[in-house]
Amino acid sequence: MATEKKAMMKNGAILSLFALITTGLVTATQIMTKDKIALQEKKQLLKVLEQVLPKDKHDNELYLDCTIVNTSFLGSKKPYKVYRAKKDNQPVALLIESTAPDGYSGNIDILSAVYLDGTVAGVRVLKHKETPGLGDKIEIEKSPWITEFNNIQVKSEQDMRWAVKKDGGMFDQFTGATITPRAVISAVKRASLYAQHEQNMLFEAENKCVGVDK
Repeated sequence: MATEKKAMMKNGAILSLFALITTGLVTATQIMTKDKIALQEKKQLLKVLEQVLPKDKHDNELYLDCTIVNTSFLGSKKPYKVYRAKKDNQPVALLIESTAPDGYSGNIDILSAVYLDGTVAGVRVLKHKETPGLGDKIEIEKSPWITEFNNIQVKSEQDMRWAVKKDGGMFDQFTGATITPRAVISAVKRASLYAQHEQNMLFEAENKCVGVDK
């Protein structure tokens, strides 16, 4: 009996030591890679921000000037970042994160750059689960379709041009995958309307990106 108890205590000690070493290694790896991961995330963010709004349109660092909003109008109840583009300290455009909740395979996360008059400067899809070869043409790497939004203005919520051609609108649809472009068009339209209606509040809100570079 005493021998069994001794063996159990020994095995327990070995397992505890193994768990301690494993936890330590995971923690050390996280600490060692934290700065590299943050740098890669920053590079990716800068790349996308520069893709949707030309650099000559603003003179502030977009990733250092943003506010955070919570409104289901942008597609879900999660918080969204809104980056503020300025030139000579004057408002130029808003870069708004939003979600198309009605994609064929679920949510489609989007970044839309919108000038103050509602004209779209550029759009990029940040994340999606659409069908490869069909719905994934919303990615700029797969198709130029997403650039159809460039320089198009949303005039009102009743602007019927903001639909696929199959529905009487001005945007191309994909063969065999109309649901996906419909969802993206609707989400970009909402982001543009939000930018137009709330631009004063968004530019005056507290900066939530202060210090992210430290």
